[in-house]
Amino acid sequence: MLTRWLISCVLVLSLSSCFPEDKQISTTKPIDHTAWTLLLEKHVDAEGFVNYKAFQADSLSLNDYLKLLSKNNPNDAFWTEEEQLAYWINAYNAFTIQIVLRHYPLESIRDIAGAIPFVNSVWDVDFIRIEDRVYSLNNIEHGILRSHFKEPRIHFAINCASMSCPQLRGEAYTASKLEKQLGEQVVLFVNDRSKNDFLEDELRLSKIFSWFGGDFEDGQSIPEFLQKYSNVEFSLDADIKFFDYDWRLNSQEL
Repeated sequence: MLTRWLISCVLVLSLSSCFPEDKQISTTKPIDHTAWTLLLEKHVDAEGFVNYKAFQADSLSLNDYLKLLSKNNPNDAFWTEEEQLAYWINAYNAFTIQIVLRHYPLESIRDIAGAIPFVNSVWDVDFIRIEDRVYSLNNIEHGILRSHFKEPRIHFAINCASMSCPQLRGEAYTASKLEKQLGEQVVLFVNDRSKNDFLEDELRLSKIFSWFGGDFEDGQSIPEFLQKYSNVEFSLDADIKFFDYDWRLNSQEL
């Protein structure tokens, strides 16, 4: 029976988390993310670059916030969809900071995988405990955020600790401000000329639009999605090319 379940997971889910169908039972109430905001305000600058050395000195405060996340798994009974989405975005970003700090100093988050036997990438490391389950960053991104919420703007809110990633926001995501925050993140990223450059007949885009193109094409093309947020005009029939992704650490020290 276990073998059949494992085979099914491999066949059906290539990027998503591979959990049994029964959901984790939880009766927790929504939590306050102020502690995460305070840490971000101290250690992330206006351009989204992180002072990892100073963050290390604040590791006790970070660990306290991560413990709060770990003890409070969102549930449909007491959490709104906005509260759940904000929680999982914050969890992804906070645990990403944690795994970087565990191996800091380093030049790229991708260097971490080589130090962990039998792990394909840092995003496959099972180190995130939420109540009775252990997750990887891939589990959160693909198995929860992408599959459960169907919100393409999450790609501009979660941060992979790299130069080409969307900017790490200097505050926690919260249900009351989530729509505004996601809107600001997508506008900021789309109009960042180091990540996307719009010429009249050619669009030079972030690899995010290549890797996750289907997430943006709900009844529209990628150029149509971009046009809603771009500050410049371009042809919807423009050729599309993709920038190389810069995996250097998004550190203030670089």
